[in-house]
Amino acid sequence: MPPLPGFSDNRFQTRSDFIRAAKALITPLSQYQSPGKARIKIAAATGAGFSETAAQLEGFARPLWVVPSCLLLRSGTSTSTDADVDARSEEVHLTAWLNGLSAGTDPASSEYWGDVSDFDQRMVEMESIAFALLVAPDHFVPRDSRARDRLAIWLRQINGRRMPENNWRWFRVFVNLALVKALGVPMEEVRDLIERDLALLDTFYLRDGWSSDGLWGDERKQADYYSGSFALQFAQILYIALSGGFDDGRAERYRRQAGFFASGFWRYFDTNGAAIPFGRSLTYRYAFAAFWAAVVFANVPLPPPLDHHGAIKGLLLRHLRWWAKQPHIFNTDGTHNIGYTYPNMYLSENYTSPQSVYWCLKSFIVLHLPDDHPFWTAPERPHPLSCDYPERILNLPVVAPLLPPYHILCNLPEHHFLLSAGQCTRKDHKAREAKYGKFAYSSAFAFSVPSGPLLGQLAPDSTLCLSRDGGESWTVAWEPYDVRFETFRFGEEQLPALVSKWRPWRHVELLLETALVSPTRKWTGWHFRIHRLVWRPAGLAASGLRSLECIDAGFSISAQHGGFSIFEKPCGGMEVLLNHGTSSLSGWWAGSDSSLVMSEAGASGTAVMTVTRPSALQPGLPDGACKHTTKSSVLRPDANTNLIAPRTLLPCVRHNLEFLLNGNGADLRHIDQQLSITFGLGVFAIAASPEFGNERQRSAWTNKPNEIVFLDETTINIR
Repeated sequence: MPPLPGFSDNRFQTRSDFIRAAKALITPLSQYQSPGKARIKIAAATGAGFSETAAQLEGFARPLWVVPSCLLLRSGTSTSTDADVDARSEEVHLTAWLNGLSAGTDPASSEYWGDVSDFDQRMVEMESIAFALLVAPDHFVPRDSRARDRLAIWLRQINGRRMPENNWRWFRVFVNLALVKALGVPMEEVRDLIERDLALLDTFYLRDGWSSDGLWGDERKQADYYSGSFALQFAQILYIALSGGFDDGRAERYRRQAGFFASGFWRYFDTNGAAIPFGRSLTYRYAFAAFWAAVVFANVPLPPPLDHHGAIKGLLLRHLRWWAKQPHIFNTDGTHNIGYTYPNMYLSENYTSPQSVYWCLKSFIVLHLPDDHPFWTAPERPHPLSCDYPERILNLPVVAPLLPPYHILCNLPEHHFLLSAGQCTRKDHKAREAKYGKFAYSSAFAFSVPSGPLLGQLAPDSTLCLSRDGGESWTVAWEPYDVRFETFRFGEEQLPALVSKWRPWRHVELLLETALVSPTRKWTGWHFRIHRLVWRPAGLAASGLRSLECIDAGFSISAQHGGFSIFEKPCGGMEVLLNHGTSSLSGWWAGSDSSLVMSEAGASGTAVMTVTRPSALQPGLPDGACKHTTKSSVLRPDANTNLIAPRTLLPCVRHNLEFLLNGNGADLRHIDQQLSITFGLGVFAIAASPEFGNERQRSAWTNKPNEIVFLDETTINIR
């Protein structure tokens, strides 16, 4: 796909740069506007799980996160030092959105958006329409009284319809604020509904600024970008700026929560601006950074190390620069495609239409700030963990647990990633296990989503994948419970860890307890997993389970190096890696106990680790109770399963366990006590960078650990 001039070549340093990028993003949409300008349908045949009319309304509504700013620029009500900004804004044909607003809300028009029903996607698109009415009423409130009345009637429908108990309630809050402040509806008509919606939304709050998109419970345990930057936190901050004194006490509480949220959220962004992809709706792309844009828009102060406009500016601008380097996010006509760094329908949700992706424009609401705002005039500051950050004296830790999302953020020079346990959902989101249930997520290597049920189609990176029928079907780690943070002592280091339990099959008495152990200073590029498999022979005998195959995998990594795919070359053997002296080494290797892939993206590997526990912590197995063998390999997942790299390889370890119910002549089927076996994995990953080239990657790999020894419950030795 070609890059988009104005965005892909943008420096993202000044307000004029943002204006140029906004123009570049919305101009290609004009060729797909309907005659009355109320609908936009991008030239793609894919559909969403709602009506085509609602999908085309998305195309009209989602650009409204930037259109009001461009209208204000054109009218001269917003200052700019760029002499030709007004002329460039004219090219965008901004009046089309004003005409479309009138046609879309007119029942007599062929482009009428339709009446609103229960649980209707149209309610989602009302949010950006309400935003435009609130920030630019002189432009978006129709001057014709009949058109104004029709707009109010259409928006009012949201108050008489059923809607989900999730982030959608914010859309109704903003619609009602817009009805009152822009369209003259009496506050008493909507006050009770606003207060009830806000009260419900407040029940989603967890702690430390984090909220779940709906009540946290067995049906939904989600704390991600959607509940943060895409919707809930973003909406709370907009409320601070746009509520106009409706409830100052609540607004002040939201202000404090934004500070709590920011104190951990900045860790999801790497020093180069890349965010760690996690959760759903990732095709919204640079909406990852919408929280930072909203903070500045609403003038919300943040705690150190973000108590400078330059620090927030850096987080937002670096993120946009990272996306500007991804040329394959655009179709040939200049519109955004569905995907992450390249077109990818495996990633998309059922609610994703070709127009949905333009929620990314939420990150552009900083355009509403005038040229002389401190956000634009302050010097940009580097990432708080950069070596040249002014406040390095703060001595911020590079590994940090965050309780509400159950993540351990690892902001390391060689690799930026997180460890995860505790999230899941029973909602029918596509690839939900991949988006919420993996053990690790990386900004450099991203993660993979399944294309089918077979092993290569599952692309089970950063997870444990199990089969009870010889590989005919597989299940992945999912629905963890009893999740807790622990700290393992390793020499003088305190290593944060996430421990959780999960059951592969509900009706089989088999339990896995998994500990995710964060990296240590001693082993560059490594972190560790410890799995404890627990069963009762009597229970297995009843279920018929006799053997188990487990795939414990590391990070999927690009299979490209230069102009060729490294899987086209045969495995070179581990000795090639150890003895090769070239600085441009690439390839894949699999030994008896470890496997490694090195490519243009860096290095990814896995290694079997022996886990030794004192007998008091784990009694020995009865003779012959379980036969356990391991083998390292490199899996070749289906193309286009990874979010960043279309072709990948996946290093992994295969465990084969055979449960013997007649060991050494003894009948074990009636043993009712719990038996267990523990096995470990060393996960190796270093992202390619000038600081970590082939030689450093190879050196870190060859210096790999082999064993985890438990001295007691929380003290370990890794050697």
